[in-house]
Amino acid sequence: WYHDNLTRHAAEALLLSNGQDGSYLLRKSNEREDLYSLSVRGKDSVKHFHVEHTGTSFKFGFNEFSSLKELVMHFANQPLIGSETGTLIVLKHPYPRQVEEPSIYESVRVHTAMQTGRTESDLVPNAPSLGTKEGYLIKQGKIVKSWRTRWFTLHRNELKYFKDQTATEPIRALDLTECSAVQFDYSQERVNCFCLVFPLRTYYLCAKTGVEADEWIKILRWKLSQIRKQLEERSATLSS
Repeated sequence: WYHDNLTRHAAEALLLSNGQDGSYLLRKSNEREDLYSLSVRGKDSVKHFHVEHTGTSFKFGFNEFSSLKELVMHFANQPLIGSETGTLIVLKHPYPRQVEEPSIYESVRVHTAMQTGRTESDLVPNAPSLGTKEGYLIKQGKIVKSWRTRWFTLHRNELKYFKDQTATEPIRALDLTECSAVQFDYSQERVNCFCLVFPLRTYYLCAKTGVEADEWIKILRWKLSQIRKQLEERSATLSS
């Protein structure tokens, strides 16, 4: 969970997009050579705290620790004061340095909104970050097989579609943990189509270009591979 030269904005983007309440990482501070920054995610924002390396210990506020592990263990068991407002944050989930991300989303795109205390839902439309995607796709209806343009958003393991980009409530949210396959589809009269296979229904979607369809397929397949990997790890842990 030590991310070396990760910038403040990139840390915020990672923790807001892929982290959860209590996710944290350590990085070098931009201010001084002997300073580190502990970035911790609260409910809807990221707080940054200075950790000073004296050479033999790590100083954090009035506390001093012989190792970073000792510091993390200390704050995992008691609240960490998050801000002047008294927000309490506990270090719960170390954010690993080696996080698999699809190659098409290697760069972290950060919006100035990251500097404000806005929520994830505010940030996602403005700053697509690692593992997220959004855009218009043409979707085939379930009963009447007509095609309609819908606005799609992919975040974590959920693919939502809306009437259009301005709509606040989704028509439906698809849980990707229930999806068994994503593949190009050549059964339709339209081009650049692909389908998502669920137990009770197969969704047929078309993109404007082949490149766009390929991007959607790549990131959706990557999501499915991550879900399967997590399930395998969980079952291995339970069996052991």
